[in-house]
Amino acid sequence: MKIKRVEHIAVAVNSLRQSLDMLQNTFGIPLEYEERIGATRLAMLPVGQTYIELLESEAPDSGVNKWIAEKGEGLFHICFEVEDIDGALAELKAKGVKLRDETPRIGHGGARIAFIDPASTGNILIELAELHP
Repeated sequence: MKIKRVEHIAVAVNSLRQSLDMLQNTFGIPLEYEERIGATRLAMLPVGQTYIELLESEAPDSGVNKWIAEKGEGLFHICFEVEDIDGALAELKAKGVKLRDETPRIGHGGARIAFIDPASTGNILIELAELHP
């Protein structure tokens, strides 16, 4: 599997607007775009070749809100950009790695994404993303 870079670091937040304002006003990090995927709103802020992804969910039973209820706002997952997500998932499965997503789905910016079960990664939620060329 070829990991190209850390694509983004996701942060679960109660208020997308407050967190966005803090990052822009305190650190001068610009907003590249916002989007909604289901009940989750996200904002992508570039820092070099990596992004900070802010996640706020309107669904009480979402993974984001469950995370916040259990651990508080903060680091939610790390996303690696991969060259070939199908090949990466096949390789991980062959190695016995537990996958949350056996097949890719559409995520941020239309990327093909899949999550790895934290039970196989030292309790770190890892997302793989194959971006549009």
